Amino acid sequence: MAGADLATTASYQASFEGFARRGIGAEAAAELMRDSVALARAARDEFWIDLSRRAGRLRPLIAASVGPYGAALADGSEYRGSYSLSDPELSEFHRPRLSVLVDSGADLLACETIPSLREALLLARLLQQHPGVCAWISFSCKDGEHTCEGQPIEECVRALDGFAQVVGIGINCTRPAYVRSLLERMRAHTDKPLLAYPNSGEDYDAQAKRWSGRSDFGDGGNGANFSERAREWYAAGARLIGGCCRTRPEDIHLIRESLLQCA
Repeated sequence: MAGADLATTASYQASFEGFARRGIGAEAAAELMRDSVALARAARDEFWIDLSRRAGRLRPLIAASVGPYGAALADGSEYRGSYSLSDPELSEFHRPRLSVLVDSGADLLACETIPSLREALLLARLLQQHPGVCAWISFSCKDGEHTCEGQPIEECVRALDGFAQVVGIGINCTRPAYVRSLLERMRAHTDKPLLAYPNSGEDYDAQAKRWSGRSDFGDGGNGANFSERAREWYAAGARLIGGCCRTRPEDIHLIRESLLQCA
């Protein structure tokens, strides 16, 4: 949790269907999902017990990660969308996992790397079955204007703005080069906090299941200009800023140090 004010859990790709393929039954699968939250909470509490770490900051939050249907497929579909499932089928995929994570002890839910407005709206409606629970919804985007499936980001923000339980809207696991443009297009359409936590800018090979190419953050991905980008995203309206795939604790530290100067 080096410098972080919020941590997401390792439940992003977890699904009952995926665990079943490994011979793990529904009850054990649910317990593993709850364990992902318990581990994150334990790390947060270990960090917080040191009084010297509390100065000038709030107690860090734990967000239970709710990944898209495409993440459970493990074929890169979270960067494409265009699922073959109907709306009822997609809702039935998300409903049981959402119910487990709602009752897991997390502070909120992180519905993240969502490639399409359709899936985002289904999640927002499922949240209404759990009054009192809040979540953010963040999209994966293919350029500086559109979700990975192709909807204009402004349309997505307007569609989600009326859901009271959606307490933040943003972008994640998207190339850093696109983030500023996306935020500028989003901020005129909501008063909710905006999020920005991109990946490193490398390319994901879904068949080989590995990242390749060069990071957007300095030679070899050393995070040299992450602090500059963080200030740029703050100026564009983001208030929850971090990193997704291929970013490291050192990068999060740079973000925090940089944003303290903006506060």
